[in-house]
Amino acid sequence: MTALSRAYGRLLDLLMLAAALAILAMALMIGADVALRNLRLGGLPWSNEVSEYILYLVTLATAPWLLRQGQHIRVDILLRAVPPRLAYAMEWIADLAGFGCALYFVLYGGRAAYASWASGAISLKTLVLPEWWMLSALPAAFLLVAVEFVFRMLRLAQSERGPRSDAVSVS
Repeated sequence: MTALSRAYGRLLDLLMLAAALAILAMALMIGADVALRNLRLGGLPWSNEVSEYILYLVTLATAPWLLRQGQHIRVDILLRAVPPRLAYAMEWIADLAGFGCALYFVLYGGRAAYASWASGAISLKTLVLPEWWMLSALPAAFLLVAVEFVFRMLRLAQSERGPRSDAVSVS
């Protein structure tokens, strides 16, 4: 299971790298758009729309990595104040709730993407794209979040009975 977790971590690292490169591309694109407009060369009319898509995809692509690193918002003052066994139980409740929410978004997002694909819906903005292309990123990302919750629960089961010390930004 450790090898699988490590391989999964590498996949999340690759997604984070892709997100960082997408942010770089977005910054270069916006800079080029501004420069071209200031030079009265027309600019890149599609750059605002592509920037919106990049921000959406970066948010989804980085969520499982952030969860794995403990970089999501986590207020653990209560966990440090209650008895260790109660804190451990609260960690389980939080992970199970997170896992359930992630699965809900996998199902909800999957249904939305499928309905969009089945209806042939398209997004008519500056760019014309099938709507399901962007919608399908939601269930894919939350599936990765759900998998990370499984790994978190496995790590929690192997830890001592108390608030978790792995995958947290502060202890």
